[in-house]
Amino acid sequence: MMTYADLEREIDRGTRPELLRRWVLDVLDDIAEGRRRLRAVRHPLGFTCLPVDRTGPDGICVHAWPVDPPAVQPTTSTMHSHSWDLLSHVLHGRVRNELIEVTDAKAEPAWRVYEVRSREDVDEMAATDRLVTAVTATVETHQAGDSYALRAGGFHTSEVDPGQPAVTVALGRTTPDGCDLSLGAVDGRSHRVRRDRCDSAETARMAREIARLVARG
Repeated sequence: MMTYADLEREIDRGTRPELLRRWVLDVLDDIAEGRRRLRAVRHPLGFTCLPVDRTGPDGICVHAWPVDPPAVQPTTSTMHSHSWDLLSHVLHGRVRNELIEVTDAKAEPAWRVYEVRSREDVDEMAATDRLVTAVTATVETHQAGDSYALRAGGFHTSEVDPGQPAVTVALGRTTPDGCDLSLGAVDGRSHRVRRDRCDSAETARMAREIARLVARG
């Protein structure tokens, strides 16, 4: 079992991508055969998350966007920021990140900032008093073999091309006093969203499907 530090080092170096691929395939095989007990989560932003290690401040996940993803209908928007620094390596397909510049705007705001407070399978979307505008500052596209980082607090969207699956291994390092944020309707209210957690059989099936994609590269 590679640790967070091992994976971080390999992604940073970028010299042994096959080592990362073999490790992910071994993990997926353990999930598919029931040797690693976890349940996949369908994220509200359209991808499936396999939480490989979420026991401490440093998290390891495998993220997969399926060929036919469910329609993404977030209760706020797809523009969000993390409470943790993200380091990700693309194992299959292509991921497009739009980096969003957010500016406070009390006079003519386009969005309200919502604080996302997660507990188990429930996200509490708490409307804050912060009103903002948002514009795309940069678009970055990353394909299989590439790595990318997103800093905590940086607003962005992450998407894939229609009909084109993608798989990444994602590392998250929690930052002190950070919080997850999302941009939503100016006149919106606080509310709760429940994430869809798969059962063991469905998780195993997903692990096998993701492994086939990873093996293709």
